[in-house]
Amino acid sequence: MKIAIIGVTGRAGSRIAAEALRRGHSVTGIARSTSQAAPAGVDLRQGDATQPEQLAALIRGHDAVVSAAQFRVLKAAPLLQAVKSAGVKRLLVVGGAASLEVAPGVIVLDSPDFPAEYKVEAVPGKQFLDDLRAETAVDWTFLSPPAMFAPGERTGKFRIGKDQLLTDEKGQSQISMEDYAIAMLDEIEQPKHLRQRFTVAY
Repeated sequence: MKIAIIGVTGRAGSRIAAEALRRGHSVTGIARSTSQAAPAGVDLRQGDATQPEQLAALIRGHDAVVSAAQFRVLKAAPLLQAVKSAGVKRLLVVGGAASLEVAPGVIVLDSPDFPAEYKVEAVPGKQFLDDLRAETAVDWTFLSPPAMFAPGERTGKFRIGKDQLLTDEKGQSQISMEDYAIAMLDEIEQPKHLRQRFTVAY
């Protein structure tokens, strides 16, 4: 498959690219600056994903687009506009944990102890998901990581959930970016969450 990854030089984007290459896919990386390194084998292209016409030209002809961009930078509307204009069928988004439920109708973002400094990314992240849920023309998928999301080991072992924050027997909610990338590529290759959000954790 031909996969375009927005934010390919970032921590999550680079690991998704590496997993895609590992599986034999063709990867186009899109970044604001090509001065940062991308995984070997990525066709790195400079582009501003907030400009729909520019992005559409870069992603045209791809089977799927993965957005690993920050929500404070890239909103859903210009991204969806570009995907539709380019005729790409699949859009997958590296989501956030703040919109996951910790109790029925209560999300992480609404928790009284949610750090204020994280809201600059978490609030637009929730809005991004809300905007996707109103979209009916694009086959989108929003993959929320658990609370702790950092580089680590690639184990291939994790659980899959829907809208609830997953925790282990110790109350921890975590996954490595390497294992998250596996879940993302699994979804690209065998779609099971079209126009849905899902989550993964140990």
